[in-house]
Amino acid sequence: MPDMILELKKKKGSLPTTLSERQQLLIDPFQTLKALPIPLSHSQCILHKHEILICGGKDERACYSYHTLKNEYKFICEYPSHVTLDGHCVVKLVNNNNKDNNQITLLSFGGKYKHTLVMKYVSIWNDEDNKSKELNELNNYNEWVPFTDNYNHPITIGSDNEIYEGVRAVIGGRNNNLLFSTYLYCNISVFDLNTYDKLPANNYIEYHCFVSNSENGQEQEMMDINQEKNTKNYQMFLFYKDIGLSIRYNENSNTFQFHQLLVCDDIAPLFKYAYVCINDIILFFGGWNINNAAVSKSVHQYLIRKNKWMTFKHFLPDPLENCVAILSKEDNNIHIIGGRDDNRKTVLTHINIKACALDTLHLSKNEIKCITQYWIRVLTIKLGWIDEFNKIVINYVKGYQLLMVLQGHDKAVSSVRFSADGRKIVSVLYNNTVRIWDVSSREQLRIFKGHTKFFFTAKFSPDGHTVVSCSSDGTIRLWDVNRGTEIIKLQRDFDEIWDVDFSPNGRYLCQVLKITQ
Repeated sequence: MPDMILELKKKKGSLPTTLSERQQLLIDPFQTLKALPIPLSHSQCILHKHEILICGGKDERACYSYHTLKNEYKFICEYPSHVTLDGHCVVKLVNNNNKDNNQITLLSFGGKYKHTLVMKYVSIWNDEDNKSKELNELNNYNEWVPFTDNYNHPITIGSDNEIYEGVRAVIGGRNNNLLFSTYLYCNISVFDLNTYDKLPANNYIEYHCFVSNSENGQEQEMMDINQEKNTKNYQMFLFYKDIGLSIRYNENSNTFQFHQLLVCDDIAPLFKYAYVCINDIILFFGGWNINNAAVSKSVHQYLIRKNKWMTFKHFLPDPLENCVAILSKEDNNIHIIGGRDDNRKTVLTHINIKACALDTLHLSKNEIKCITQYWIRVLTIKLGWIDEFNKIVINYVKGYQLLMVLQGHDKAVSSVRFSADGRKIVSVLYNNTVRIWDVSSREQLRIFKGHTKFFFTAKFSPDGHTVVSCSSDGTIRLWDVNRGTEIIKLQRDFDEIWDVDFSPNGRYLCQVLKITQ
């Protein structure tokens, strides 16, 4: 295979199972789910396994758990009676020392009438007996209580002269201890959840869509590590009307860097939209148009790496603003919850769409045909082609994402392996060479030659400084990755060596032989 495909990543549960479901996905990708128990707008949602926790809304204190498998809701609790919700924010706190993955802690703060509360949540779907309910009450589970420091003193996020209505926040920091908040007017703040102090950062920006560039939400911010300077930078993105910003925060120096981003004309008049970040894509649903005072039903996509916008041909079933979007990782569905319609009425809406549908709706039939026929050609599979194959292949591949293609081999590649740190790749041409690639730059670093017959495999040592290869010529060879030289040749004259690998500590080699009788 001349072109080596680096990775095709399968998205769990992303493919429709029946023919009717696949046809419906192409016609109308949005699915209507069970209506909300009460009308909600300006709500906040947190994912916990198969549950979406819906934490109140504008002038509504009730909180519910929606079970994604059962399509049912359960009441959790209400915010305290003295709390009035209007533009609040809820995030999931990350405790690196917490071994109990059945319990999570939520932080709720901000809004027009500021509050700062926490909730220790355990699933209410497995809590049927009264004894367990009483135990939860004794431990303050599943109820909002004041956020306190180590001395049980209440903590307030946001001063009296700061406006926290419509605040947006993400969690970051090397220990997941930093709360990044954006709020009116043009402010960004960093709050240390360990010391309970607001860091003295004062940079002016706008707000509304505020996300970290991560694959798994707030728990894994994109982090650039400079080993020489031992600095860590966290990347975030902010969009509001016609403003787009890429924000990098240096935790060591407590400084921000801002870069303006392109904002397409279609989304520039909009805000109050639902948004969700999936890998390197930010999706926007609906919103309020400031130019014509209308509610949108459009779906937009921003590609982070390409700095490119796309507007989908499919729309939300109804116009929505002040709704909320969240990705269910178990089934790869995006849920859009609540909001207001074009009559400014708060709705019971709960719909979802498969993330894979948004990956492929923008592809034309000719583009799909070109991609699939290219794959067939490079794999040298000699088959007839009919139009129905295009539909079959795209229904299968829409849950995959091609990250990159590394070109250099001119014949079939027999083996591909990552280094332990994921920064390098070793590939083996079946009858010629071993090549080392740099993942980030996609450049070829080394070419090793020496085996006289077919190569079978090559692998990195645990420290990544050495590569071992084996061949049907009966030899094992060790190569120095940094110097690009052969270290040693181990030879067995009569048997082919089919596989070889390092021990976990890198001190020993294990080989698999074809024994000739």
